[in-house]
Amino acid sequence: MKTMTSVEAQNHFGMLLDTAQREPVTITRRGRPVAYLLSPQEFAAISKGTETDSTQDLLAAFRGSGKGGGTSRLVAEREEERLRAKPRGRC
Repeated sequence: MKTMTSVEAQNHFGMLLDTAQREPVTITRRGRPVAYLLSPQEFAAISKGTETDSTQDLLAAFRGSGKGGGTSRLVAEREEERLRAKPRGRC
């Protein structure tokens, strides 16, 4: 599965669409997956519960493989980012 940053996806949108017709594409922001783009045929196969060679990695991501923790991990990471980005008062 191909991976692109959100900036690459924005700057090369036509290429992103062409690539998604051949294989699913993971779009990342700050190194984390934020979206997946896939062809209508791949989407139909996934919707029917059919795995193809090109969507096995994508389905594994949806099933929670990887870092684990799902929603609770994501919420904790977002809270950490918010705290790091919070402007600090003057001394």
